Amino acid sequence: MRMTQDIAALEGLVRKRVRALRLAHGWSLDELARRATLSASTLSRIENGQRRLALDQLVALARALDTTLDQLVASDVEDVVVSPVVDAHGWRRWPVRAQPGLSVVRQRLTTPPDLARMRAHAGQEWLVVLSGTAVLLLGDRRYRLEPDQAAEFPTMLPHAIGAEHRPCEVLAIFDRDAHRDHQRAVTARAAGSD
Repeated sequence: MRMTQDIAALEGLVRKRVRALRLAHGWSLDELARRATLSASTLSRIENGQRRLALDQLVALARALDTTLDQLVASDVEDVVVSPVVDAHGWRRWPVRAQPGLSVVRQRLTTPPDLARMRAHAGQEWLVVLSGTAVLLLGDRRYRLEPDQAAEFPTMLPHAIGAEHRPCEVLAIFDRDAHRDHQRAVTARAAGSD
């Protein structure tokens, strides 16, 4: 009985996804049916639960909707609310599930960027200023970032970021390499060796 309920729940979810993706593309039943080589009446019955889902139809629908069969039939929905992890350096970090290796870090910057601490390392970084004014030193250029302004740059360019006149907060997204190298730099500064 439990398995029958699970299958029915999964079919209902897939039907909703098919319809939602069709509408997101702005397509009528006729348009998606044409793209998936199905009749419009078959597609209508699939979306309305009046016809069982067949594997060949699901493959055709996934292809037509520019998604994968795995994404179309994925049954487990993880928690959508993610709490931050505060690491040993006081950084609040949120792992990004959809892209393993990406980390979102909220930082409060209280000092100006230090030319002596400009570093280059592997990776890519993206940041947005939440409050205050941030200063990004990137190579031989200086950027002033106000709230809601963002910057994206390869971290192979020597860089440093800090606050302009008063503390500021930034939300940064690091790829795996950039996060690892930032953690090493913070650990080295905390240990007194840089």
